[in-house]
Amino acid sequence: MSSLNYLGEYLPIFVFLVIALAFGVVAIAGSWLAAKQKPDAVKLAAYECGFEAFDDARRKFDVRFYLVSILFIIFDLEVAFLFPWAISLSKIGLYGFWSMMLFLAVLTVGFIYEWKKGALEWE
Repeated sequence: MSSLNYLGEYLPIFVFLVIALAFGVVAIAGSWLAAKQKPDAVKLAAYECGFEAFDDARRKFDVRFYLVSILFIIFDLEVAFLFPWAISLSKIGLYGFWSMMLFLAVLTVGFIYEWKKGALEWE
């Protein structure tokens, strides 16, 4: 097999990367053209974490920030396990299917527990 055939196998990946890059550039350019580019104090304020990003590192803040981040990591990792499982489902058979169902059941019970305890409520 020649090296040209090997490069041809990567053509779909290259096309995908070009389309993704073009979409990203168009989205950013469209946002820049359509939006008002006059930031004020409200737009520049810290909003993701609830406190100033560049402040005293020893300042105390609510433990719920940690709880939300841990819950996000747990349920984000669930998706990381689901994708390869879905790809290889035809090869792993019923054992792999029921193993994942058990994993999802444990995560669902954990989610319901956190919900009932009020960990997802924000005051």
